[in-house]
Amino acid sequence: MNRLTKKTVSLFLALYSALSLTAHAAEPPTQEVNRLPAFSWDRVPQYMHIRKAQNFTEDEIKYLATFPLVTFEKTTGSQTFKCTEDGTLAAAKAVKEVNPSTKILYYRNVMVHYGTYKTNEAIEKMPGAFLVARNGKTKLVRNVCEAYDLSSPQVREWWTGHAKRMCADPAIDGLFLDGNIKVLSPGYLNRDIGKEKKAAQFDGYETMMRETRQAIGPDKIMLANVLRVGQSTGDGFEAIKQFDGSYIENFEGSEDKEAKQKYLAKGIEVFQKAAREGFIIAFTAGLSEMNTEEGDLNPHRTDEIRKGLSESDNYAKRFEYLLAMFLVCAEKHSYFLAHDSYVANKKNKVWMKCPAEFDRPLGAPKGPAVRDGYTYTREFAHAKVRLNIENEVGEIEWLESKKIQSNSKQ
Repeated sequence: MNRLTKKTVSLFLALYSALSLTAHAAEPPTQEVNRLPAFSWDRVPQYMHIRKAQNFTEDEIKYLATFPLVTFEKTTGSQTFKCTEDGTLAAAKAVKEVNPSTKILYYRNVMVHYGTYKTNEAIEKMPGAFLVARNGKTKLVRNVCEAYDLSSPQVREWWTGHAKRMCADPAIDGLFLDGNIKVLSPGYLNRDIGKEKKAAQFDGYETMMRETRQAIGPDKIMLANVLRVGQSTGDGFEAIKQFDGSYIENFEGSEDKEAKQKYLAKGIEVFQKAAREGFIIAFTAGLSEMNTEEGDLNPHRTDEIRKGLSESDNYAKRFEYLLAMFLVCAEKHSYFLAHDSYVANKKNKVWMKCPAEFDRPLGAPKGPAVRDGYTYTREFAHAKVRLNIENEVGEIEWLESKKIQSNSKQ
């Protein structure tokens, strides 16, 4: 009887343990997981960074709803809705109606004063809100825009208060913070405002970022433009620790060939490091020749690349090179965008397009990339990637495509 009892109890405990594990596995994801963008290795994970001064069409909204992570840039909806705030909210709500899982980020520059925002009315009446050069100049950014004086508590309160109000709307999942590099680079505006003011600007920025996190709460995403090598402040890895992740642009640099290779190799290294640490990485790179300082504000595109998806061999080579670059770095919560412009219009040759590579099975990586000089290789479940940054060539062998072709011959 005792043996039977012990056996029964043992079986009961084993069954209870199995049921407990099953119940635990069926529990919904934690809040931490829920607040991050959806991620899958099934296909190339994608990011969208876009603006349109008019209202998005129904088809455009459906297209945007296919992305796990979307940033609506400055000027979004500003013509239709008379301000960026209302335009962004309208677009975000429309996307959420189609796909509630898409994470929407609201664009704010931490330093540069852009128009089209309704909240600008308050700061434009605020004494001492903008930096003034020692020679009296006020438009310090590219000679066209004012720059916020972040040493002012009033300015920081205005900035964080606006961020809090926008993020309070359930359609907004967080902030895209731009202009960080301008603050973090010791040389930027140093001659104009002097070392003392520059240091105060940096201190004010650090304070404002902490205040912003406190204002919007732990459940909202903060994605900042901070991960970039070549700055005197380093590669941005220390700066990213204040945020949930980083947007990446100007990844290739614009110096001579040898310097460009070293710059890019360092960029790949810091991308890999941050991605492995679990940070969100929104990788963007142009499919055309762009002015590296101003991005799409001052484009210098080649005619061949502007011909579009199917008409240019150069486009295909450039696209594969950028995708290979991303794949040798990507980890969970890394997302890819090869763009022609950040503006949603007919001149943007990749807007509303889906290259065949995005439909092909990718699968999880079998391990990290292997580097040999300026060549990187990495294997995924359904693809082999080879990247040579010396010759600017990327090669992706889609194994699933080979399997399909083989089966079709039988």
